[in-house]
Amino acid sequence: MTQSQLSVVEICAGAGGQAIGLELAGFKHADAIDIDEDACKTLRLNRPDWDVTHADVSDVDGRAYSGIDLLAGGVPCPPFSIAGKQLGGDDERDLFPEALRLTREIEPRAVMLENVRGFAAPRFETYRRRLAAELGDMGYEVQWTVLNAVEYGVPQIRPRFILVALRHDDARYFSWPATGLNGLSVGETISDLMGELGWPGVEQWRGKANRPAPTIVGGSKKHGGPDLGPSRARAEWRRLGVEGKSIADLAPSPDFPEDGLPRLTVRMVARLQGFPDTWNFVGTKTSSYKQVGNAFPPPVAMAVGLRIEAALSQRDLTLPRQLSLAK
Repeated sequence: MTQSQLSVVEICAGAGGQAIGLELAGFKHADAIDIDEDACKTLRLNRPDWDVTHADVSDVDGRAYSGIDLLAGGVPCPPFSIAGKQLGGDDERDLFPEALRLTREIEPRAVMLENVRGFAAPRFETYRRRLAAELGDMGYEVQWTVLNAVEYGVPQIRPRFILVALRHDDARYFSWPATGLNGLSVGETISDLMGELGWPGVEQWRGKANRPAPTIVGGSKKHGGPDLGPSRARAEWRRLGVEGKSIADLAPSPDFPEDGLPRLTVRMVARLQGFPDTWNFVGTKTSSYKQVGNAFPPPVAMAVGLRIEAALSQRDLTLPRQLSLAK
Protein backbone atom coordinates (compact mmCIF):
# COMPACT_ATOMS: atom_id res chain seq x y z
CA MET A 1 0.00 0.00 0.00
CA THR A 2 1.44 3.35 -0.98
CA GLN A 3 1.49 6.18 1.51
CA SER A 4 -1.18 8.05 -0.45
CA GLN A 5 -3.67 5.18 -0.48
CA LEU A 6 -6.43 4.86 2.04
CA SER A 7 -7.61 1.45 3.21
CA VAL A 8 -11.08 -0.06 2.94
CA VAL A 9 -12.83 -3.17 4.22
CA GLU A 10 -15.89 -3.98 2.15
CA ILE A 11 -18.74 -6.19 3.34
CA CYS A 12 -21.36 -7.72 1.04
CA ALA A 13 -18.85 -7.00 -1.73
CA GLY A 14 -20.61 -9.12 -4.35
CA ALA A 15 -19.01 -9.21 -7.77
CA GLY A 16 -17.01 -6.04 -7.21
CA GLY A 17 -19.02 -3.13 -8.58
CA GLN A 18 -18.44 -0.96 -5.53
CA ALA A 19 -14.91 -2.34 -5.15
CA ILE A 20 -13.90 -1.23 -8.65
CA GLY A 21 -15.19 2.27 -8.01
CA LEU A 22 -13.47 2.59 -4.65
CA GLU A 23 -10.22 1.28 -6.13
CA LEU A 24 -10.38 3.93 -8.84
CA ALA A 25 -11.06 6.54 -6.16
CA GLY A 26 -7.76 5.65 -4.49
CA PHE A 27 -8.71 3.05 -1.87
CA LYS A 28 -6.77 -0.15 -1.25
CA HIS A 29 -8.83 -3.16 -0.17
CA ALA A 30 -7.66 -4.71 3.08
CA ASP A 31 -10.44 -7.27 2.64
CA ALA A 32 -13.52 -7.88 0.51
CA ILE A 33 -16.11 -10.06 2.23
CA ASP A 34 -19.14 -11.85 0.78
CA ILE A 35 -21.28 -14.87 1.59
CA ASP A 36 -21.60 -15.95 -2.06
CA GLU A 37 -18.82 -18.30 -3.11
CA ASP A 38 -19.04 -17.46 -6.83
CA ALA A 39 -18.81 -13.74 -6.08
CA CYS A 40 -15.67 -14.35 -4.04
CA LYS A 41 -14.20 -16.35 -6.91
CA THR A 42 -15.02 -13.46 -9.25
CA LEU A 43 -13.15 -11.05 -6.98
CA ARG A 44 -10.14 -13.36 -6.70
CA LEU A 45 -10.03 -13.89 -10.47
CA ASN A 46 -9.96 -10.19 -11.23
CA ARG A 47 -7.87 -9.04 -8.27
CA PRO A 48 -5.64 -11.97 -7.23
CA ASP A 49 -3.62 -9.66 -4.95
CA TRP A 50 -6.65 -8.77 -2.82
CA ASP A 51 -7.60 -10.47 0.41
CA VAL A 52 -11.07 -11.92 -0.24
CA THR A 53 -13.02 -13.63 2.54
CA HIS A 54 -15.93 -16.01 1.92
CA ALA A 55 -18.00 -15.55 5.06
CA ASP A 56 -21.29 -14.50 6.57
CA VAL A 57 -20.98 -10.93 7.82
CA SER A 58 -22.27 -12.02 11.23
CA ASP A 59 -19.19 -14.23 11.60
CA VAL A 60 -16.68 -11.46 10.86
CA ASP A 61 -14.69 -10.05 13.78
CA GLY A 62 -14.17 -6.37 13.07
CA ARG A 63 -11.37 -6.06 15.61
CA ALA A 64 -9.06 -7.68 13.06
CA TYR A 65 -9.44 -4.55 10.90
CA SER A 66 -8.87 -1.92 13.57
CA GLY A 67 -7.56 1.31 12.08
CA ILE A 68 -9.03 0.86 8.61
CA ASP A 69 -9.96 4.16 6.96
CA LEU A 70 -13.28 3.13 5.39
CA LEU A 71 -15.90 0.47 6.07
CA ALA A 72 -18.10 0.10 2.99
CA GLY A 73 -20.80 -2.23 1.80
CA GLY A 74 -24.05 -2.73 -0.04
CA VAL A 75 -25.97 -4.29 2.84
CA PRO A 76 -29.35 -5.83 1.97
CA CYS A 77 -32.36 -3.61 2.53
CA PRO A 78 -34.51 -4.54 5.52
CA PRO A 79 -37.88 -5.70 4.22
CA PHE A 80 -40.68 -3.16 4.29
CA SER A 81 -42.52 -5.36 6.73
CA ILE A 82 -39.92 -4.62 9.45
CA ALA A 83 -39.78 -0.87 8.87
CA GLY A 84 -40.78 -0.17 12.44
CA LYS A 85 -38.45 -2.67 14.10
CA GLN A 86 -35.73 -1.68 16.51
CA LEU A 87 -32.20 -1.90 15.18
CA GLY A 88 -30.62 -5.14 16.23
CA GLY A 89 -33.72 -7.21 15.54
CA ASP A 90 -33.51 -10.88 14.68
CA ASP A 91 -34.50 -10.72 11.00
CA GLU A 92 -31.53 -12.28 9.23
CA ARG A 93 -32.29 -10.30 6.07
CA ASP A 94 -31.40 -7.03 7.80
CA LEU A 95 -27.63 -6.55 7.99
CA PHE A 96 -27.59 -2.95 9.15
CA PRO A 97 -27.12 -4.11 12.77
CA GLU A 98 -24.06 -6.08 11.63
CA ALA A 99 -22.70 -3.00 9.86
CA LEU A 100 -23.13 -1.06 13.12
CA ARG A 101 -21.40 -3.80 15.10
CA LEU A 102 -18.45 -3.79 12.71
CA THR A 103 -18.27 -0.01 12.89
CA ARG A 104 -17.97 -0.22 16.69
CA GLU A 105 -15.29 -2.89 16.44
CA ILE A 106 -13.24 -1.38 13.58
CA GLU A 107 -13.69 2.30 14.43
CA PRO A 108 -13.00 3.42 10.84
CA ARG A 109 -12.69 7.07 9.92
CA ALA A 110 -15.58 6.72 7.49
CA VAL A 111 -18.54 4.46 6.71
CA MET A 112 -20.31 4.13 3.35
CA LEU A 113 -23.45 2.03 3.06
CA GLU A 114 -25.38 1.60 -0.19
CA ASN A 115 -28.94 0.37 -0.57
CA VAL A 116 -32.07 0.44 -2.70
CA ARG A 117 -33.96 3.71 -3.21
CA GLY A 118 -36.88 2.33 -1.19
CA PHE A 119 -34.87 2.74 1.99
CA ALA A 120 -35.35 6.52 1.59
CA ALA A 121 -39.14 6.11 1.77
CA PRO A 122 -41.09 7.79 4.61
CA ARG A 123 -41.99 4.45 6.15
CA PHE A 124 -38.29 3.89 6.92
CA GLU A 125 -37.81 7.27 8.60
CA THR A 126 -37.83 5.87 12.12
CA TYR A 127 -35.37 3.17 11.15
CA ARG A 128 -33.05 5.69 9.47
CA ARG A 129 -33.16 7.97 12.52
CA ARG A 130 -32.14 5.11 14.79
CA LEU A 131 -29.35 4.16 12.44
CA ALA A 132 -28.07 7.75 12.37
CA ALA A 133 -28.41 8.05 16.15
CA GLU A 134 -26.31 4.96 16.78
CA LEU A 135 -23.62 6.19 14.40
CA GLY A 136 -23.82 9.58 16.06
CA ASP A 137 -23.23 8.00 19.46
CA MET A 138 -20.05 6.50 17.98
CA GLY A 139 -18.80 9.94 16.97
CA TYR A 140 -19.90 10.14 13.34
CA GLU A 141 -21.77 12.78 11.40
CA VAL A 142 -24.24 11.07 9.05
CA GLN A 143 -25.40 12.20 5.64
CA TRP A 144 -27.53 10.33 3.14
CA THR A 145 -28.98 10.96 -0.27
CA VAL A 146 -30.33 9.19 -3.35
CA LEU A 147 -28.10 9.22 -6.42
CA ASN A 148 -29.18 8.07 -9.89
CA ALA A 149 -26.53 6.18 -11.84
CA VAL A 150 -27.68 7.70 -15.14
CA GLU A 151 -26.40 11.08 -13.92
CA TYR A 152 -22.90 9.66 -13.53
CA GLY A 153 -22.46 8.32 -17.04
CA VAL A 154 -24.08 4.90 -16.49
CA PRO A 155 -26.52 3.93 -19.30
CA GLN A 156 -29.21 2.92 -16.82
CA ILE A 157 -31.91 4.50 -14.67
CA ARG A 158 -30.71 3.22 -11.30
CA PRO A 159 -31.42 5.32 -8.19
CA ARG A 160 -29.61 4.18 -5.05
CA PHE A 161 -29.65 5.22 -1.41
CA ILE A 162 -26.18 6.18 -0.14
CA LEU A 163 -25.24 6.80 3.48
CA VAL A 164 -21.88 8.33 4.40
CA ALA A 165 -20.71 8.75 7.99
CA LEU A 166 -17.52 10.62 8.87
CA ARG A 167 -15.71 11.75 12.00
CA HIS A 168 -16.40 15.38 12.85
CA ASP A 169 -12.95 16.61 11.79
CA ASP A 170 -13.40 15.06 8.33
CA ALA A 171 -17.13 15.60 7.80
CA ARG A 172 -16.81 19.31 7.00
CA TYR A 173 -14.74 18.44 3.93
CA PHE A 174 -17.36 16.10 2.49
CA SER A 175 -19.87 17.01 -0.20
CA TRP A 176 -21.91 14.84 -2.51
CA PRO A 177 -20.56 14.46 -6.05
CA ALA A 178 -21.93 16.83 -8.64
CA THR A 179 -24.19 15.46 -11.36
CA GLY A 180 -24.18 16.41 -15.00
CA LEU A 181 -23.05 13.37 -16.95
CA ASN A 182 -25.80 11.76 -19.00
CA GLY A 183 -25.82 8.02 -19.53
CA LEU A 184 -25.66 6.78 -23.09
CA SER A 185 -28.54 4.83 -24.60
CA VAL A 186 -28.68 1.05 -24.55
CA GLY A 187 -28.06 0.99 -28.29
CA GLU A 188 -25.04 3.28 -28.12
CA THR A 189 -23.56 1.26 -25.28
CA ILE A 190 -23.84 -2.32 -26.47
CA SER A 191 -24.53 -2.28 -30.23
CA ASP A 192 -20.98 -3.53 -30.90
CA LEU A 193 -21.63 -6.53 -28.65
CA MET A 194 -25.09 -7.07 -30.13
CA GLY A 195 -23.65 -7.17 -33.64
CA GLU A 196 -20.40 -9.02 -32.98
CA LEU A 197 -21.61 -12.22 -34.68
CA GLY A 198 -22.86 -10.40 -37.75
CA TRP A 199 -26.57 -9.89 -37.02
CA PRO A 200 -27.82 -7.73 -39.93
CA GLY A 201 -30.54 -6.08 -37.82
CA VAL A 202 -28.18 -4.42 -35.35
CA GLU A 203 -28.37 -0.88 -36.79
CA GLN A 204 -32.16 -1.00 -36.90
CA TRP A 205 -32.16 -2.27 -33.33
CA ARG A 206 -29.72 0.44 -32.20
CA GLY A 207 -32.16 3.10 -33.36
CA LYS A 208 -34.94 1.54 -31.31
CA ALA A 209 -32.81 1.08 -28.17
CA ASN A 210 -32.42 4.84 -27.94
CA ARG A 211 -32.79 5.38 -24.18
CA PRO A 212 -30.92 4.37 -21.02
CA ALA A 213 -31.86 0.98 -19.62
CA PRO A 214 -34.44 0.56 -16.87
CA THR A 215 -33.12 -0.59 -13.51
CA ILE A 216 -31.30 -3.89 -13.91
CA VAL A 217 -32.24 -6.44 -11.26
CA GLY A 218 -30.87 -9.82 -10.34
CA GLY A 219 -33.76 -11.70 -11.95
CA SER A 220 -37.36 -12.19 -10.90
CA LYS A 221 -38.04 -14.47 -7.94
CA LYS A 222 -40.89 -16.19 -9.80
CA HIS A 223 -38.73 -17.62 -12.55
CA GLY A 224 -35.59 -18.25 -10.51
CA GLY A 225 -33.31 -18.20 -13.57
CA PRO A 226 -31.62 -15.29 -15.31
CA ASP A 227 -34.18 -12.85 -16.64
CA LEU A 228 -34.57 -9.08 -16.68
CA GLY A 229 -37.07 -8.98 -13.85
CA PRO A 230 -40.85 -9.11 -13.39
CA SER A 231 -43.45 -8.40 -16.06
CA ARG A 232 -43.32 -4.61 -15.79
CA ALA A 233 -39.53 -4.54 -16.21
CA ARG A 234 -39.65 -6.92 -19.16
CA ALA A 235 -42.27 -4.70 -20.82
CA GLU A 236 -39.87 -1.75 -20.53
CA TRP A 237 -37.11 -3.82 -22.10
CA ARG A 238 -39.42 -4.87 -24.91
CA ARG A 239 -39.98 -1.21 -25.78
CA LEU A 240 -36.20 -0.98 -26.16
CA GLY A 241 -36.22 -3.95 -28.52
CA VAL A 242 -34.98 -6.49 -25.99
CA GLU A 243 -36.52 -9.82 -25.02
CA GLY A 244 -36.27 -9.93 -21.23
CA LYS A 245 -37.56 -13.41 -20.43
CA SER A 246 -34.06 -14.89 -20.32
CA ILE A 247 -30.38 -14.13 -20.84
CA ALA A 248 -28.57 -15.33 -23.96
CA ASP A 249 -25.30 -17.23 -24.12
CA LEU A 250 -24.25 -15.40 -27.28
CA ALA A 251 -25.13 -12.36 -29.37
CA PRO A 252 -27.75 -12.90 -32.13
CA SER A 253 -26.50 -14.90 -35.10
CA PRO A 254 -26.43 -13.75 -38.75
CA ASP A 255 -29.72 -15.59 -39.43
CA PHE A 256 -31.56 -14.03 -36.48
CA PRO A 257 -34.56 -12.04 -37.87
CA GLU A 258 -33.66 -8.42 -38.58
CA ASP A 259 -36.80 -7.24 -36.77
CA GLY A 260 -36.51 -9.81 -34.00
CA LEU A 261 -36.19 -9.19 -30.27
CA PRO A 262 -32.64 -10.14 -29.24
CA ARG A 263 -31.73 -11.11 -25.70
CA LEU A 264 -28.89 -9.62 -23.68
CA THR A 265 -25.80 -11.60 -22.70
CA VAL A 266 -24.15 -11.33 -19.29
CA ARG A 267 -21.38 -9.22 -20.84
CA MET A 268 -23.94 -6.78 -22.28
CA VAL A 269 -25.66 -6.43 -18.92
CA ALA A 270 -22.31 -5.93 -17.20
CA ARG A 271 -21.47 -3.05 -19.53
CA LEU A 272 -24.89 -1.50 -18.86
CA GLN A 273 -24.02 -1.67 -15.15
CA GLY A 274 -20.77 0.20 -15.74
CA PHE A 275 -18.39 -2.75 -15.40
CA PRO A 276 -15.27 -2.60 -17.60
CA ASP A 277 -15.11 -5.30 -20.28
CA THR A 278 -11.95 -6.63 -18.63
CA TRP A 279 -13.91 -7.69 -15.52
CA ASN A 280 -14.86 -11.38 -15.75
CA PHE A 281 -17.43 -13.33 -13.75
CA VAL A 282 -17.22 -16.83 -12.28
CA GLY A 283 -20.15 -19.22 -12.11
CA THR A 284 -23.09 -20.39 -14.18
CA LYS A 285 -24.98 -17.98 -16.38
CA THR A 286 -27.60 -17.59 -13.64
CA SER A 287 -24.99 -16.94 -10.97
CA SER A 288 -23.01 -14.53 -13.14
CA TYR A 289 -26.10 -12.59 -14.14
CA LYS A 290 -27.25 -12.25 -10.53
CA GLN A 291 -23.79 -11.02 -9.53
CA VAL A 292 -24.04 -8.32 -12.21
CA GLY A 293 -27.67 -7.44 -11.54
CA ASN A 294 -27.11 -6.94 -7.80
CA ALA A 295 -23.99 -4.79 -8.20
CA PHE A 296 -23.43 -1.13 -7.38
CA PRO A 297 -22.38 0.61 -10.65
CA PRO A 298 -18.63 1.32 -10.47
CA PRO A 299 -18.86 4.92 -11.79
CA VAL A 300 -21.24 5.88 -8.96
CA ALA A 301 -19.06 4.17 -6.35
CA MET A 302 -16.06 6.02 -7.79
CA ALA A 303 -17.85 9.38 -7.65
CA VAL A 304 -18.79 8.96 -3.98
CA GLY A 305 -15.42 7.37 -3.19
CA LEU A 306 -13.58 10.40 -4.55
CA ARG A 307 -15.56 12.63 -2.22
CA ILE A 308 -14.83 10.40 0.79
CA GLU A 309 -11.15 10.27 -0.15
CA ALA A 310 -11.08 14.07 -0.34
CA ALA A 311 -12.76 14.38 3.06
CA LEU A 312 -10.33 11.95 4.68
CA SER A 313 -7.47 13.88 3.08
CA GLN A 314 -9.15 17.06 4.34
CA ARG A 315 -9.07 18.82 1.00
CA ASP A 316 -11.59 20.06 -1.53
CA LEU A 317 -12.26 18.08 -4.66
CA THR A 318 -13.81 18.93 -7.99
CA LEU A 319 -15.27 15.79 -9.55
CA PRO A 320 -13.74 15.07 -12.97
CA ARG A 321 -16.12 15.47 -15.88
CA GLN A 322 -15.25 12.01 -17.20
CA LEU A 323 -15.13 8.82 -15.13
CA SER A 324 -12.73 6.36 -16.68
CA LEU A 325 -13.09 2.62 -16.10
CA ALA A 326 -10.17 1.68 -18.32
CA LYS A 327 -8.20 0.23 -15.42
